[in-house]
Amino acid sequence: MNALTLGILAYLALQLAFGLYAARGVRSAQDFLLAGRSLSPLLASVSIFATWFGAETCLGAAGSAYREGLHAGSAEPFAYGLCLILMGLVFAIPLHRAGLSTLADLFRRRFGERVERLAAVLMIPTSLLWAAAQLRGFAHVLDSASGWGLATCLLVGGAVVIAYSFGGGLRADVVTDLVQGMALVLGLAVLLVWVLWGPLEDQWQLGALRADAAQAPGPRGWELVETWAIPIGGSVLAQELVARVLASRSPQVARNASLMGGGLYLLVGLIPLFLGLVGAQLLPGLEDPEAVLPGLAAAHLPVWAYVLFAGALISAILSTVDSTLLVCCSLWAHNLRPRARDEKSELQSARRSLLVFGAIALLLAASAEGVFALVEEASALGSAGILCGRNSWPVHPLGRGPQCSLEPEPGPRRVSGGQMGRAADPIPSVPGSGRAGVCAGVRAAIGKEVAPGPLTRAAGKGIFLAPLPQGPRTWHGSQPTCPRAG
Repeated sequence: MNALTLGILAYLALQLAFGLYAARGVRSAQDFLLAGRSLSPLLASVSIFATWFGAETCLGAAGSAYREGLHAGSAEPFAYGLCLILMGLVFAIPLHRAGLSTLADLFRRRFGERVERLAAVLMIPTSLLWAAAQLRGFAHVLDSASGWGLATCLLVGGAVVIAYSFGGGLRADVVTDLVQGMALVLGLAVLLVWVLWGPLEDQWQLGALRADAAQAPGPRGWELVETWAIPIGGSVLAQELVARVLASRSPQVARNASLMGGGLYLLVGLIPLFLGLVGAQLLPGLEDPEAVLPGLAAAHLPVWAYVLFAGALISAILSTVDSTLLVCCSLWAHNLRPRARDEKSELQSARRSLLVFGAIALLLAASAEGVFALVEEASALGSAGILCGRNSWPVHPLGRGPQCSLEPEPGPRRVSGGQMGRAADPIPSVPGSGRAGVCAGVRAAIGKEVAPGPLTRAAGKGIFLAPLPQGPRTWHGSQPTCPRAG
């Protein structure tokens, strides 16, 4: 067993130990799914950064810079960093004050239980496919170091992630995110220092960097808008991000953590972007541009530094896998299954479903053609309908006024026994409105009945503006009539 394999296994053991240690404090479903709503600014910020900074950020941004240089269409890491900042500026405080447990709870409050379940059903497959893609990427990294075979490496990675997630849920997730975030920054920093001031310093020239957009001008016009709008609009309300916002100890912590996580993402994301530009000089002619970072590390780093770099890649992968699996089990246990009688029942249901979803992700990873195929499937489902349904309420004339605020009304609210965050709906439901918004995203994903407009041009990628219902609308029940404005 070589030094690299030993280093990877030691890192996995460290992750497992931290996760199981954090699991000691889990006593309820709220502890498991939302870390007791007690995340500090440091834990929330680093967890948001580590969850968002996946392997595709390291390899994809570097590969794009290697292949095309730097141009206006370079959405990674800029668009995804701005997505986190947008969450902090616009959504974090009202989402936290709403007292939600999952994003699907918002649809239940607005539009009823059927739309809640529809939103959950849309989000679970996407998260499962993302988890499978990351597990497959981890298996490739471990297999290249050990030669154990893809199936064995999948089982090793899946077993570690499922073990500490099963015990500690989001509480263990954010603790391991702290370790993973530190390892990620350290590994990329070592490679950057090696290029700037190490043995590779004299092998590249700053003036020759491929920053000339003339060779690869990139998208223009509406195509450029779409290139940036898809990652921002399609990811700003991802459940992985929303869970950390809801788990923060206060609305101010949720906002500041999103802003700090976005700033850290932009700062660290510039490292693989720069290394991709430099890699065009140090490793010209690569068949796979996304192999530029591993190629630089394998060709030029000493063993100890290469182990740190491998730890950075593994950190980027694992921090995404555990988050996506927790999204699936939280949506199932809290929104899809019959209401639990108490906190203990919901906790047991969440843990059982984690085992099931983890097994499904492993099967998907083992049976897929490759990482890219899984990413394609996950992207095809998309989350645009979630954003569409969430935003269709406040922009609609019916959404104006105090009754339609995202924040719950003051005063006592009925909470059924054992139902974390399941308060009685203080806001009247409008059957069909939310379903129309969510289904608009489904229609966009399958390329049928897409509403016209410049931001709805890419079927399967994103739709950001829900069509407003025509004619007067009335509240169901005793609420007054709210005619359409204009």
